[in-house]
Amino acid sequence: MSGSSPVRGGDEESLAETFWAVARRLRHQAKRTLEPWEINPGQARALGVLLRHGPVRLNVLAEHLGIAPRSATEVVDGLEERGLVARRPDPADRRATLVGPTAEGGRVGRAIRAARAAEAERLFGGLSDQDRAELARILRTLRD
Repeated sequence: MSGSSPVRGGDEESLAETFWAVARRLRHQAKRTLEPWEINPGQARALGVLLRHGPVRLNVLAEHLGIAPRSATEVVDGLEERGLVARRPDPADRRATLVGPTAEGGRVGRAIRAARAAEAERLFGGLSDQDRAELARILRTLRD
């Protein structure tokens, strides 16, 4: 049948259904991975951006995350309550505020990155190097 491929024990499943099943699995794994730090996936993404880019204005963080600035404020509020990020005046424009990771935020962010890498290895570890490279190529094509 065109557009379908046998996937599980003879069941026919569309490419989109298979993709969403893997996406759900990734989402559930991400939530479980983050449980020890009592942090949600959006907060983890924001902390990761701040670790990669250093202190930034909220609107810049929102752009990196692909969310509205108002939503970025809520994410940062949650991280700040946990002591993982801090706000401070922007030295280039005292009317603006920068947000950056605290020392604890750096420690937690690095631990999350290591835990996520281990989870990814468990998920993708059964693929050959060639399959991993092909999957990465396909996903980048779809992302762009």
